[in-house]
Amino acid sequence: MTSHSHEPLPQSRHIATEIPGPKSAQALARRKEAVSAGLGMAFPAVIARAEGAIMEDIDGNRIIDLGSGIGVVTVGNANPRVVSRVIEAAQAFTHTNFTTAPYLGYIEVCEALNKLTPGKFAKKSILQNSGAEAVENAIKIARHYTKRAAVVVFEHAYHGRTNLTMALTAKNMPYKEGFGPFANEIYRMPMPYAYRWTGDAATMTADALADVTHKIEKEIGAKNVAAIIIEPIQGEGGFIVPPKGFLPGLSEYATQNGIVFIADEVQTGFARTGNYFAVEDENVEPDMIVTAKGIAGGLPLAAVTARAEIMDSSHIGGLGGTYGGNPIACAAALGAMEAIAEDKLVERARQIGKILNERLTAMAAKYSVIGDVRGRGAMQAIEIVVAGSKDPNPAAMASVIKYCQAHGVLILTAGTYGNVIRFLPPLVISDELLVEALGILDDAFAAL
Repeated sequence: MTSHSHEPLPQSRHIATEIPGPKSAQALARRKEAVSAGLGMAFPAVIARAEGAIMEDIDGNRIIDLGSGIGVVTVGNANPRVVSRVIEAAQAFTHTNFTTAPYLGYIEVCEALNKLTPGKFAKKSILQNSGAEAVENAIKIARHYTKRAAVVVFEHAYHGRTNLTMALTAKNMPYKEGFGPFANEIYRMPMPYAYRWTGDAATMTADALADVTHKIEKEIGAKNVAAIIIEPIQGEGGFIVPPKGFLPGLSEYATQNGIVFIADEVQTGFARTGNYFAVEDENVEPDMIVTAKGIAGGLPLAAVTARAEIMDSSHIGGLGGTYGGNPIACAAALGAMEAIAEDKLVERARQIGKILNERLTAMAAKYSVIGDVRGRGAMQAIEIVVAGSKDPNPAAMASVIKYCQAHGVLILTAGTYGNVIRFLPPLVISDELLVEALGILDDAFAAL
């Protein structure tokens, strides 16, 4: 079955009008009238088509995508394997609800997740619609399994926008401001953030682990903790990479105390960091892993995968949801996983990481407003500061973003201090396109 009935979208940048062009400007005026003002907008153009690493707006501008829909279209937009499976699935049936009348796609996705996720133990999975919903279910299952209430989270964490996941999320603006009260029994721990760590860098891991375990023992009591949940590389917090040994230390502490150790791999999963899952970098085997974003090539799907005994501890009917594991989303996930395997996208993420790191490090040497370069694989970031200090510089960041947008490059921001530029290119981007986009970024810093 052919996946495209139209001409392929050229994988090249092209500026036809200023951005936003006249058609986008008109459509954005309609957006303002029709859509809640509570929704932000990272790029001021209205997209008509997207393929691979290029998005085309309604004015005919072709934009290099270094955001992947916030890490979703990891296998490239409209990936042919995803598209053909989606068409086939949609023609077969669009919905039954898996707990009403099951279907193979859901089972096949769970089988694949149980096999692909780290850990040489029996695993089972459930499917949901979004990362936040999967995190909610992960906490619910961990509490039911342990018969405990407390949940340990970290500074700079982001876990979603529902009531419970806002409680887990660290940053107030824009995620939590005015939306409380939030779920209770959530305890926040210090996060070793290398660039802003005030202690001894050589003993950062040991010091941070000592801090965290001391706070758990004294403020909560380890026997009351159901789960420790952490992103292996923090996403919205600014791509903060924990120091070596921190994740294994947490995992070991959780095991010793009967606590469910949950890796939130919503942003890091599915080849993004140069491993299939980011925890594999240090051979950590979480009790439970939460996935979404890159799982289904752009369709809404998320999952909780965990030790079989944890997943089976809930009573029948205790887990579910109307749309979770929708057949079309499951088909997309199977297509995305096939693309990752057959197109060797785990290795490709490492190559992209090498290019990103080299170019960004070279820029940091040239421009003193770049305080830090960090990340792993195709998930990297730069932190923008006031030259000669570590003071956040959101104004300089905004200028750089604006310049890149005007020149047809989409980049995303992040960070607790609103001063981080993050790079999440689709793993199918060519070296040439990536280098061209980074050249424009370089020009943007030069223009400061």
